[in-house]
Amino acid sequence: MPRVSAVSADDAGESRYGDAGRVAAAGLSLAPFRGLRYDPGRVSSLAAVTSPPYDVVDADGRVRLETGDPHNVVRLILPRPEPTAESGYRRAAALLAAWQRSGVLAADPAPALYVYEQRSPDEDGGTLQRGLIGALAVSGPQAGVVLPHEDVMPRPVADRVGLMRTTKANLEPILLTYRGDGSAAAVIERTAEQPPLLTTTTSDGTTHRLWSVTAQRDLATVSKDLATCRALIADGHHRWAMYLRLQREHRYLAHSPWDRGLVLLVDTARYPLRVRAIHRVLHQLPPEQALAALTPLGDAWTVTEPGRTQEAAMNALQAAKAAGLNAFVLAGDGRFRLLTGPDKATVDAAVPADRPEEYRRLDATVLHAILLDRVWNVPDAPEHIGYVHDTAAAVREARSSGGTAVLLHPVAEGVVRRLAEQGVTMPRKSTSFGPKPATGLVLRSLLLG
Repeated sequence: MPRVSAVSADDAGESRYGDAGRVAAAGLSLAPFRGLRYDPGRVSSLAAVTSPPYDVVDADGRVRLETGDPHNVVRLILPRPEPTAESGYRRAAALLAAWQRSGVLAADPAPALYVYEQRSPDEDGGTLQRGLIGALAVSGPQAGVVLPHEDVMPRPVADRVGLMRTTKANLEPILLTYRGDGSAAAVIERTAEQPPLLTTTTSDGTTHRLWSVTAQRDLATVSKDLATCRALIADGHHRWAMYLRLQREHRYLAHSPWDRGLVLLVDTARYPLRVRAIHRVLHQLPPEQALAALTPLGDAWTVTEPGRTQEAAMNALQAAKAAGLNAFVLAGDGRFRLLTGPDKATVDAAVPADRPEEYRRLDATVLHAILLDRVWNVPDAPEHIGYVHDTAAAVREARSSGGTAVLLHPVAEGVVRRLAEQGVTMPRKSTSFGPKPATGLVLRSLLLG
């Protein structure tokens, strides 16, 4: 995200800063906290007790994590309802307390910010990402300097609120990006030269390392850098909404731990994130019905068969996007169809004209405002729409349910950033930024302050 710089008093909506870095209105405020971490001697391995973020764990993955180690953090972030969600939250709170009593989870002796590193192997020679984990202020001006780019749904927010309210803990960090002046990044790089608190490699081949930052000089350097920055929510919109709601619930408390939430801040000037698409699976709409609904619309939509393989279909999707078209791949019955369109008149009739043109032509906007709402009449509810990050998994899920997978192309990060700065949110689950932080390496208990 662009840094917030000194502006004139006539620039409405911008924070104002004096000369020489003197701050007249708050930017990002990241505080150290006493991290709650697994004792490696009391679990089978640190890798065995970590999990991906709660919203990318599918049913099979959940069972695999639960059986891999009885203390896997998935039992906290996705507790089993027994038999209601509320009892599941109580179960998570009881487990969290029990694991602390037994020493499986132990609090670090002093408050710290944490440097977090992920090193992932891939076809391009590997990805290295480093950032800072801390407790970010969410009240007052903070809500305006943290920019969402996606809409949220009430049910997932309520679920996360219920879990955090009951456990009194931030169980996983949300991922935010910012652009700093390099001084916080220098603290990160210098810290990463020291022996880490922990090192572990997860099953996907990613190596994770964690360090603590406690020196007052380093903390002051980070604070000064972040004080003139805004952040973009890369992953965790529902959890950010959770932070805001719970902070409002506890606003009567002075210096409340509910005023802050656990985040990972990554300076994308130093470590650019990857942006990937999130696909839709329409569980109750077979492909033949989806295609039949398009037939009466004439030239507004074009359907072609780019090939028999997923690779050929996704290559065709990429080419269509390079040509400036709205495009989707429909799959689920063993065949792949490339769907392009619609015409301008269809967009004008369905998408408000007061929105930026980049928003009006987003694939996710066209998909939800036109195809799902007007052509296919698919409600945005879990029993009707699944959101799947992996392309092959989306195709498999559609095939097993008899539904249709709608495969999308990623949105450019610059588009996401520009819309967020204009206060425009995209349809939910429009993007997948990564790499995402592993859950379970460090937790924040609100009972520890």
